[in-house]
Amino acid sequence: MIIRKSAREIELMAAAGVVVAGTLALLKERLEPGVSMAELDQVAEDYIRSHDAVPTSKGYKGFPAAICISPNEMIVHGIPGDYRAREGDVVSFDIGVTKDGLIADSAATFGVGEISDEAQRLLDVCQAALEAGIEAAQVGAFVRDISAAVQQTVEEAGFSVVRSLVGHGVGRDYHEEPQVPNFVMSSYRGPQLVEGMTLAIEPMITAGDPEVYIHDDDWSISTVDHSLAAHFEHTVAVTAEGPRVLTMLAASAAEPPMPSVQTASP
Repeated sequence: MIIRKSAREIELMAAAGVVVAGTLALLKERLEPGVSMAELDQVAEDYIRSHDAVPTSKGYKGFPAAICISPNEMIVHGIPGDYRAREGDVVSFDIGVTKDGLIADSAATFGVGEISDEAQRLLDVCQAALEAGIEAAQVGAFVRDISAAVQQTVEEAGFSVVRSLVGHGVGRDYHEEPQVPNFVMSSYRGPQLVEGMTLAIEPMITAGDPEVYIHDDDWSISTVDHSLAAHFEHTVAVTAEGPRVLTMLAASAAEPPMPSVQTASP
């Protein structure tokens, strides 16, 4: 069942989204050669909790961290551990925040120091695919229109869309209906978009083949061919005025305040 949100619920999700965006901005600043993924997870958890919110991923279906951190060929759901960032890495952060009972979900991939031109192009294309998907989230359109916009952007650039992972509804629960694939499925048009729907649109793409495997930890998912991966995501409300991105910094919060602790998410 698709859960449409009231205007008040959308505003509460946007407040959670400001915390998500602030966390991502802080992690981008702290991501440098030598820092461990566990250290970044703690930075994130401290920041989130200092804003009267909780990391949605921590404990979700047993996930052990506050956020998901996935370096290089790892696409999603990486459990932060001892791995230390190296010059030239790309690292994806996937963050859910619950505040006042509502959830916002976002992800971004950042480079560590100087990265290769091809790695930068991968990140740029993934971000462009997210923007195309958001633009397609108009009242009266169908989920399939989002999928087509993402897929076209990615494949025209010569990259691959991961087929086994999709976006989703979000808000009252972490994962709600409908599923939002990043590619067109011949048998799936998906529901028509109406006001009040809130979607996590999240292209997950690779520089090589789209095939993936799950690690022994039953969470982390990586490319089979070890090609680099990128992941960008926003929580988006479908409104009469057009798609509204809920996971953005408030105008007054361009510089996130320094925290004391934090976590990771799946």
